[in-house]
Amino acid sequence: MHAVRCVSDGDGRGSNWAPTVQIAIIADTHLPKGGRGLPATCVRRLRAADLIIHAGDFTQLTVLRELESHAPVIAVHGNVDDEDVQAALPERAVAKTGGASIGVVHDAGPAPGRLARLRRQFPREDAVIFGHSHVPVHERDSEGFQIFNPGSPTERRRAPSHTMGVLVIRGGQMRFELVVLD
Repeated sequence: MHAVRCVSDGDGRGSNWAPTVQIAIIADTHLPKGGRGLPATCVRRLRAADLIIHAGDFTQLTVLRELESHAPVIAVHGNVDDEDVQAALPERAVAKTGGASIGVVHDAGPAPGRLARLRRQFPREDAVIFGHSHVPVHERDSEGFQIFNPGSPTERRRAPSHTMGVLVIRGGQMRFELVVLD
C-alpha cells in the first residue's frame, strides 16, 4: 500500500476526508547520457510525490534505483533499456492507488486508434500511462477512460519542451497535469 495524504473539504472534523494521492509521471529519461541528469524541477516533484510512475526507457538500472530513493516506483521497461532493466521490470504494469487503477506500458503503438486500442488492452483500468514517442498526449473517451504520455524530462525530440506529468487522485477521481520543465 502506498502512502496517501488525507485532506478535508469540510469542517475539519473528518466528515469529508478522502485519501489524496499525488503521482509523479516520467518516461523516456534515457540516462545516464553524458553529464545530463534529471532537471531540478523534476527531482523536486519526484521527491514530493507519494508514488512515481515511469513508463520505460530508463536505459540503465541505476536510474530506477535513484528514483526509488525519492518515492515508491511502479515502472515498466522500454525498448532501449539494457538487460538488467528488462530483467527487473515487466513490459506492462498496473498501479492501484487512491481508488483508481492505472495501466502502464512503454509503447502504445501508432497514434491513430491509440485510445481505443489501449482501452481494449487495459479493459479494467481507469487510465493508461505510456511513453516511447517523447511527445506529451492526454486524451479521454466518452466514458472517462484516459491515456497520458508525459513526454520526456531529458530528451524532448519533436516536443517543444522537456516535460513530465503529475496525477492527483482523490476518491478515485483522476486529474492529469502536464508540467513544462523549461
